[in-house]
Amino acid sequence: MENKIKNLASTIILLAGLLTGSLFIDTAQLIRGAGFSRKNLGKTELFQVDGRTWVAYNEPIVDVQVVNDDTCAECKPDEILVWLRSVMPTISPRKVAYNSSEGKNLINSLGIKSLPAFVLSDGVVKTDLYAQAQMIFEEKNKKYLLKTQELGMVPGKYLENPALSDGDVYFGKNDSEVKVFVFADFQCPYSKIFWTVLRSAMKEFGDRVQFVYKNVPLTVSEQSTQSALAADCANEQNKFWEYGDRLFAKQDEWSNAKDDYLFKEYAKGLSMNLGQFNTCLQDKKYQAQVDSIIKEANDFGVSGTPAIFVNNQFKNGVIDINMLRELIETELQNR
Repeated sequence: MENKIKNLASTIILLAGLLTGSLFIDTAQLIRGAGFSRKNLGKTELFQVDGRTWVAYNEPIVDVQVVNDDTCAECKPDEILVWLRSVMPTISPRKVAYNSSEGKNLINSLGIKSLPAFVLSDGVVKTDLYAQAQMIFEEKNKKYLLKTQELGMVPGKYLENPALSDGDVYFGKNDSEVKVFVFADFQCPYSKIFWTVLRSAMKEFGDRVQFVYKNVPLTVSEQSTQSALAADCANEQNKFWEYGDRLFAKQDEWSNAKDDYLFKEYAKGLSMNLGQFNTCLQDKKYQAQVDSIIKEANDFGVSGTPAIFVNNQFKNGVIDINMLRELIETELQNR
């Protein structure tokens, strides 16, 4: 009996020492089997257990649904996820197949147009990143879609193509099965290079392909917007393509101008109705149309020009006539 009492006393002393000296375990949690003491965890920002190091953050866990197509080689989400974790360490990513019921629901409810897409839970609003860069998120239905185009990410796959809208400039038949959509800026030097490629392709393929040109003045310049408005005014008189030739040929000239004089001179040189053209330009008649195309470009993640869609194939930046021809012929063969 004496030995049992001594052993019991030793056990009590040992347990008391462990409970008193432990940084992370208290009696209540030991009884509950919960493991670590919340009170004591709150006193440290770094600790180790079982060979792993744990770091405390003041931000909530943010669930990230990565909507993607695993068969798409260009759709790797790794780079964005590495960046997200570096600026928001508490993210918890989970893959969602774009063709699953969950993926389809997210695509439809959030208007997702390209892959990969990153959908964050509402915990993101309590993070430092959101406080500093709210503009890179789009809130819908208490979910937050990361605007990857704001980060300079080129989409790997598009789920839908741009549409031909009222007022869009096009060449070719509406029932063409192959459509080439070009988002371009008349003040952009790269758009100027591609314009020559586009005009050559129009002559080569004729009515077999529909070419749609969307004015999207992305250059931070009043003249960039004015050139788009002037081209739309020229289109009103069925002179868009000829006026576009003139704008790109004289790009350096009008880009440095301080007024609309040269835009009007180019219209005069193409024998347009100057009164109609000048009123159209002065009244900014097609401003709403230009703004609509800018929004459409943003929706498709277009952050630079030219941006080229051949059906659902996408190329960002200048491509030469050989590449454009190859893209078009591939689509024609598949029809």
